[in-house]
Amino acid sequence: MEDALEPEKKRTRVLGTTTKFAMSYPRAPALTAVPQTQGQTAAPKVPKRTGPRCSTAVATVLKHQKPGPAVPAKKPGTAAPPKPGGKKPSKRPAWDLKGQLCDLNAELKCCRERTQTLDQENQQLRDQLREAQQQATALGAERGTLEGDLASVRAQAEQGKRELGNLRARVLELEELLGTQEGLVQELQKEQSELQEERRGLVIRLEERERRLQASEAALSDSQAEVASLRRETAAQAASLAERGERLHGLEMERRRLHNQLQELKGNIRVFCRVRPVLPGEPTPPPGFLLFPSGPGGPSDPPTHLSLFRSDERRGTLSGMPAAPTRHDFSFDRVFPPGSGQDEVFEEIAMLVQSALDGYPVCIFAYGQTGSGKTFTMEGGPGGDPQVEGLIPRALRHLFSVAGELSSQGWTYSFVASYVEIYNETVRDLLATGTRKGHGGDCEIRRAGPGSEELVVTNARYVPVSCEKEVEALLHLARQNRAVARTAQNERSSRSHSVFQLQISGEHTGRGLQCGAPLSLVDLAGSERLDPGLALGPGERERLRETQAINSSLSTLGLVIMALSNKESHVPYRNSKLTYLLQNSLGGSAKMLMFVNISPLEENVSESLNSLRFASKVNQCVIGTAQANRK
Repeated sequence: MEDALEPEKKRTRVLGTTTKFAMSYPRAPALTAVPQTQGQTAAPKVPKRTGPRCSTAVATVLKHQKPGPAVPAKKPGTAAPPKPGGKKPSKRPAWDLKGQLCDLNAELKCCRERTQTLDQENQQLRDQLREAQQQATALGAERGTLEGDLASVRAQAEQGKRELGNLRARVLELEELLGTQEGLVQELQKEQSELQEERRGLVIRLEERERRLQASEAALSDSQAEVASLRRETAAQAASLAERGERLHGLEMERRRLHNQLQELKGNIRVFCRVRPVLPGEPTPPPGFLLFPSGPGGPSDPPTHLSLFRSDERRGTLSGMPAAPTRHDFSFDRVFPPGSGQDEVFEEIAMLVQSALDGYPVCIFAYGQTGSGKTFTMEGGPGGDPQVEGLIPRALRHLFSVAGELSSQGWTYSFVASYVEIYNETVRDLLATGTRKGHGGDCEIRRAGPGSEELVVTNARYVPVSCEKEVEALLHLARQNRAVARTAQNERSSRSHSVFQLQISGEHTGRGLQCGAPLSLVDLAGSERLDPGLALGPGERERLRETQAINSSLSTLGLVIMALSNKESHVPYRNSKLTYLLQNSLGGSAKMLMFVNISPLEENVSESLNSLRFASKVNQCVIGTAQANRK
């Protein structure tokens, strides 16, 4: 019997352990002990059977279950279980089989009741387990949802972090911008305060200006009355000014007429004689070789006479003594001794040059032997010294100045310059540049158009000029291009005739008047007599041809002047390129002036006499009244 009860004891220990594991869950109602008969030893307590063991996860789920139904209370009359630590009932004797059987039946009944109770608890636990599994499944699904929500929340948290970082950077940027804006605000506030100060100042100034404006308006009303009076006076003065303009124009026309009459009284062809000074290295002429007698008014009058003394060693007296020098007297419109300067010479011809602005053709040329100072007279000396400027630059400066003065009277002038040379009856352009420089075969003298009296040089440059600098540049270019050579009389002699022509055109638009005339300034080539007994080499033959061409053209010039003086029907202009080019400046409608240049040296007395005699013949010529070219 005891052996049969041993497994129950073991099971009671196991159930005790299980009961300890599930002590936090509701317990089934306790089984009532089987009543023991008097005198029998109570059977040992059978421990409760529990269901199968639950895992930790199930225990965790059951931990959160709601409490189950209460266990029914013990039935009355049932024996209470023995208290732990109490005294065990005494064991029935082995002979008391009936008692033992009763105990076993009671214990069996108790076990069946407990088994039924445990089955009920097991069923309850299975139901609870099923509910727990359902809840676990629901919780797993909820967990999956929560994990998805957690991932979404984490993604949102990451995005929030990034946004937070961006916002922090934006905050820093805005703080920096705020600092900048605060600085700007401070500056604007400072500027505003300054503007307010300025505004207050402007308000004060405005008030002052308003006061002044009121005073000005009062003065304006007074001025308007005065302006009305002044307008009436201006209208009267304008009428008077127009009348004076008419009178001024009449006076200008009268001035031109009187100026022309004065030039006619002096002669439409005049001759000036100029004696150059002795140059360094030249022999001093003997005393009395050249004399300049005073005029009728005494020494204060400009000299107009020249006396030259010539001694001839071939002539002698009967006593064998040398003959007395022969005196040759000449009379010209003006004589310039060696000490005369360039300004004095130009002052005498300034009025004649101005006649070109009035529409009268003017021609001035220098004649004389080589080395007598013709080029110096016309162009001036080297170096650009204003004291030694020649007639050409001085004449153009004078014309530019007078044209500027006449512009106030309504006249406008234009000037076109050309510069050519005639070398061996060939026309060359002294203003040519490049490949055309030094070649004159393509330059010819032609009329400007059918029926026109104006002559032009084909393929020659015609340069508009308006100031002295442009004229100086043209003169410098012409000096480089002009033909010169060494002769017996001069180391550097001009072997051609140079002709500087300035075409002047004037217009008065208010009165519809026009005028135009050429100003010709000519530097003739040096004249020399030929020595028939001279042996000629190649260079001398070239000089001989040049001299023959020069003398031929100078002779033609004399014949033309004589024909004009004698009123001949035919004037031989075409016998020479020089006279043909100057045709319009030599005729009866022109004013002409010739400078005869002579050397002060006794060794040149023959050439000087020839030049003076030719100039005397020209001085005796009388050409008709000049006519102005006006439209």
